[in-house]
Amino acid sequence: MRIALLYPPPWKIPARGEPYDARGDGPPAEYREGDLDADFYQIPYGLLSIAAQAIRAGHQVKVLNLSAMTWAKVEEVLATLDADLYAMSCWTANRRGVALVAKAIRARRPKAPIVVGGPHASPFAKEILEHWPEVDVATVGESEVTFLEVVDRLSAGRSLRGLPGAAYRFEGRVEMGPSRASVEDLDTLASPHSFFDTHILMTSRGCPWACTFCGAENTWGRGFRGQSVPYVLDVLEKTVARLPVKMILVKDDTFTTNRKRVLDLCRGIRERNIRFLWSCDTRVDVLGEELLYEMRLAGCERLSLGVESGSPRILKAVDKKITVQKIIDSTELAKKYGIKVRYYMMLGNRGETAETFRETLAFLDRARPHQYIFSCLSIYPGTRDYEEATASGWLDPEVYFSGDFQELKVPFDASEEDTKLMSDWFRDNSGLREHYRENAAECEAILGRLRDHAPAHLDCASAHYRENNLDAAERHASRALELGHPLPGLCLNMLAVIAARRSAWKNMQDLFTEAWRKDPQHWVLVRNVQKVKAWLDQAGPLRGTPLELEANNDFQLLERTVQPMLPGPLSADYGVWSAPAPRAQNPEMRAPQTGSHASFQPRNRLRVVT
Repeated sequence: MRIALLYPPPWKIPARGEPYDARGDGPPAEYREGDLDADFYQIPYGLLSIAAQAIRAGHQVKVLNLSAMTWAKVEEVLATLDADLYAMSCWTANRRGVALVAKAIRARRPKAPIVVGGPHASPFAKEILEHWPEVDVATVGESEVTFLEVVDRLSAGRSLRGLPGAAYRFEGRVEMGPSRASVEDLDTLASPHSFFDTHILMTSRGCPWACTFCGAENTWGRGFRGQSVPYVLDVLEKTVARLPVKMILVKDDTFTTNRKRVLDLCRGIRERNIRFLWSCDTRVDVLGEELLYEMRLAGCERLSLGVESGSPRILKAVDKKITVQKIIDSTELAKKYGIKVRYYMMLGNRGETAETFRETLAFLDRARPHQYIFSCLSIYPGTRDYEEATASGWLDPEVYFSGDFQELKVPFDASEEDTKLMSDWFRDNSGLREHYRENAAECEAILGRLRDHAPAHLDCASAHYRENNLDAAERHASRALELGHPLPGLCLNMLAVIAARRSAWKNMQDLFTEAWRKDPQHWVLVRNVQKVKAWLDQAGPLRGTPLELEANNDFQLLERTVQPMLPGPLSADYGVWSAPAPRAQNPEMRAPQTGSHASFQPRNRLRVVT
């Protein structure tokens, strides 16, 4: 079967200079460029997993990321793409786009089945079919097995009636099949990394906690399931070998839930000599000194921690089950071994007031994370916030089908005055904020704990450079290179910047040339090379024009806009289907939605009139 897996845009995106859609299918009135979080455009990992299962089963599969395409381009793609089955990933932010793409597909391919899955579809499976007549099936939760059963039934001409884990149509009615158990052994699933070169990696599913705002349980079910250590190590070994830049973002909901598993993973990475840098998301109460030490030696550069608030009252209200002191203690432990700490913070949770908001700001100065980023509370279907908001009567589920908002960002119960205070502050402080950075002496102490650790040497080089200790910076950068730093281009970038500070222009150019050959995707290297090129084009050395370069080596990946990972250009043959792959003889068998940066919407627009 020819299967098209699509990640639709949020709405009908107009071309530059083109007016918004006259029928109201364009961006919401309050939308401003940049409101959609950059993560929105990354292909959902679940869609790649669905693709991997279908490819292994012998089907022809095309995965297309349409998330940033103009509507004219979307229509061009759909006119060319003649598939036997279409499936889409539906999130709250792109739900309108999913409905529009389904309608456009049905107009062109009246008989092709259309399947919708994803975090927004799971709690609204029946409602999606009732509101969007073009959609034939809506899957619930993790959908690899459900989707393959849909494909098998359709291929055999069998009815979808009774299909577990999905809503479907039968004789003009919308029916809901029985629930489907989660995949118990995740090792039986084909890895997306066998077919796609993505820097995103998921090694587990689920979270044992149940914060009021989070939809993880809605997607994965209750509890935690992890791939085995050998499975993950095999995936890492093959993936790192293929990636042009050796950086991976581990996006498990709570990566360190099983500490022994992560310890074994970290030691396995070192035993197999898999050289790469990585980050992960987790909680402050599932860390510890031994774990953090092993994680750093295995290449961990950054922890992203779901902190949400610095107010004990709010932490209790959202059922976070952590304390302010635990947050600070875990942060200090991570910093002890040079792991950068990023806090995910929230505004507008239940019980939020001006007092708790100011308490959170004071907490940040006390805790001193390296970075933090705030988001406004979004009410996602399937969360406890959603259930309680609908039960109390101030939120009507129908608004998710009639409203044009990108995500439902409203404070849970804050007063209008406090909401205005938070919104005004947020407008001036949205986005990633830098907060703390170690000095050279602190970096030297970290290196002493880790001994001859290449990334720690590069951290020392960066810190010494900031303090104008160029000889020490050069010594540490050279040592990091000698030790086989996973990103040699970053070490060369540091040496090039040092050469520039010394006005050794020829040496600088040679080092940048070599760095570009090794790591062309690192953000600081790209910026520096662009600055040098512009400086040389303007005869900077002859004019004595200052050259300001960056010696930063923070963990940050500049991803290529390559399909399907990011919505880059489509290949010329995206509508051409090759011969079907041979069917396997014995086939092996985000994440909760997160808020973007848009400000709160007035809650009174969403009240139910009773």
